[in-house]
Amino acid sequence: MCFILLAFKPCLMHYILFDDAVRLQLLPFTHTRPVADIRCGIMTMRERWELLLQSATSTYTAAYLQEVFPAASGADAVWINGAVFGNPELAAAIRNLQTGQQLVQGELLIAIRSTQPGITTEHKAAATAKHDTVSFDGQLQCLRYPWDIFSLNEAAIQADFVLLTQGRTSQPLPDYVTASGAANIFLEEGAVIAPCIINATKGPVYIGKDAEIMEGCLLRGPIAMGAHSVLKMGAKVYGATTIGEGCKAGGEISNVVFFANSNKGHDGFLGNAVIGEWCNLGADTNCSNLKNNYDTVKIWDEQNGRLQSTGLQFCGLMMGDHSKCGINTMFNTGTVVGVSCNIYGGDFPEKFVPSFSWGGHEMTTYAFDKAMETAERMMTRRGRLLSAAERNMYRHLFAASAPQRPNN
Repeated sequence: MCFILLAFKPCLMHYILFDDAVRLQLLPFTHTRPVADIRCGIMTMRERWELLLQSATSTYTAAYLQEVFPAASGADAVWINGAVFGNPELAAAIRNLQTGQQLVQGELLIAIRSTQPGITTEHKAAATAKHDTVSFDGQLQCLRYPWDIFSLNEAAIQADFVLLTQGRTSQPLPDYVTASGAANIFLEEGAVIAPCIINATKGPVYIGKDAEIMEGCLLRGPIAMGAHSVLKMGAKVYGATTIGEGCKAGGEISNVVFFANSNKGHDGFLGNAVIGEWCNLGADTNCSNLKNNYDTVKIWDEQNGRLQSTGLQFCGLMMGDHSKCGINTMFNTGTVVGVSCNIYGGDFPEKFVPSFSWGGHEMTTYAFDKAMETAERMMTRRGRLLSAAERNMYRHLFAASAPQRPNN
């Protein structure tokens, strides 16, 4: 985990976070990760489960992702739905499951303790029919659509803040920081804060290990900053916002989730949005999050090839991993950008930009080798390299997304 170090006790039980059909509703973010590795709140779904269960987890997901996110096997395993937010009550119920039992709420399969080798979408009905049902009547939240990531972020930050800080003492807040609600501010070891204003009366503010807040920033919780993340000088950040591990953020930000190692280092507005890993937003990039007629926002459903209503009045940009945009880029309300896109130009790009697209209003294909060279250059700056498994994953996605791109 990126924010605290946990020493997991040896555990004979295997915990496996599985994907079901909801994975296809969470594109573009699940093009490159299982649902369990989506960040919402301070933690990813996986990190939260591992903290609650005090155990490492493995993954059961789409075949082309499995090499990057390995599965473990065991004679007796607990399979947990990766889209479900872990909480102490749920974790206790899962630990109490006996072999041959499944935990459900309504039609939702939360977890199943089984000796069967896999819980796939196709075989789930048959698998669950052979298990005794235990109903869970407590509070439960789960991810179903991309906009849930920012819509549920406030509740997730608040719950994660309690999990991560209970029984612990924050590093001292410097005297030169203007703070309201100081009891709701937690600094991990190594966090560096210049003179700034932090209002934690509306929600907690969590500042991760070795994170940095530069001079003149204005923060209004709930806000989470991951390890080694940076807020640039004069940034204005409204809740509920998560700046993930290694991200750099500046300008005006409201209710945004950055996964990890992405940059919005300059002025420009971004609101009610989700930004994947290894993205870069050029200077003065702006994103609309509200239609001029105040109607609810529709976004592109990539799996079904049609627009779908979010039911929300505020919904901005959904950007997949390794995508970039040039200076002064303008995104329309409810724009979806796929994986490894390079966007530039003076016009608004289309509201759906397929993976591996290159250009602005007129798009062409971003050559695979060129896209991977760009990815490696950015990752090298953070001491990372593309693995062979990751390259295979992107090659699969490049081929699978070809019919969506123009000039193919």
